[in-house]
Amino acid sequence: MPGLYARWMDNWERKLATRDTNRVVLPFDWGADWLAPIGLRANGNPAEAISGFVSAALADSDRFFAYDPVRDYRLAGGELLFTSAVHTPYPGNNTARARWFPARRHRGRALVVLPQWNSGPDGHVGLAKLLNRFGISALRMTMAYHAERRPPETARADFHCSSNVGRTIHASRQSVIDVRCCLDWLVQQGYHRIGILGTSLGSCIAFIAAAHDPRIRAGIFNHVSMYFSDVVWTGLSTQYVRKGFGEQVTQDDLRRYWSVISPASYLKRMKGRDLKSLLIWASHDSTFLPVYSRQVLDTFRELRLSHEVFNLPCGHYTTGQFPFNLLDGLAMCGFAARTL
Repeated sequence: MPGLYARWMDNWERKLATRDTNRVVLPFDWGADWLAPIGLRANGNPAEAISGFVSAALADSDRFFAYDPVRDYRLAGGELLFTSAVHTPYPGNNTARARWFPARRHRGRALVVLPQWNSGPDGHVGLAKLLNRFGISALRMTMAYHAERRPPETARADFHCSSNVGRTIHASRQSVIDVRCCLDWLVQQGYHRIGILGTSLGSCIAFIAAAHDPRIRAGIFNHVSMYFSDVVWTGLSTQYVRKGFGEQVTQDDLRRYWSVISPASYLKRMKGRDLKSLLIWASHDSTFLPVYSRQVLDTFRELRLSHEVFNLPCGHYTTGQFPFNLLDGLAMCGFAARTL
């Protein structure tokens, strides 16, 4: 039987998780058309075609996450804008956006900051300003299909994570590449001690970017899980996404298809790197279940990757509530100040 604190935390989590009333169960779709332009070979069997596509992408992930350099960076009103290197049918999503918070005495230190799934335009702005107090500049990037990049026909950032298998892969790839383009801009501005900070979905994108870009010297992963699909399949906040799959795929199937956008596939790439990581997990997390977070901690130990661990005595949604948000923010900023 869970104790009094655990029951109280679970009730608080569920109350926060059910506040939104605009969740829509989208129909299942293989989404092979989203992957055809980047290498999928259609053969009349979408499951088989996507499986082959994923195998090829994993075998040469440097190529999968490669991109053409951005040539139209523009900074206006404290916001960095540029044309995403990944094209989509949605004009608003094709413009990448990142709010810029330069620190006065940064000593060449900067973090790319990625908020959580469905974050609004003000998500992690307070954290970016707190990083400034620690002498670290922050470039808070809006991930694909979020906030101003969200297509008008959608109420949430469901095009980044949904029961459309191929579109979810495509969106995650776009966010990873947009991050790398942000790194290019920071280097052009003279920053050379660069890190990345991601929360929830942002943590997954940050993992993949860090594994593929050696310019990242510090990674702060706020809520961790080995596989993208396990969070979607078992998390409280993603049950409406899980319903969209129906009986079309199993949890194991989806783990395979979405392995190309999962940290588990790339952790070995971090071996031998001068990359320091902070792994944050919550004991009562209802979305990134602790069993999956512990898999990440175990793997980091097994691979002997340089890392620190910070455990929050709360859940996923409650991480954003006082006093846990303060504890979380100070832990992240302190780690960044020590390691960059």
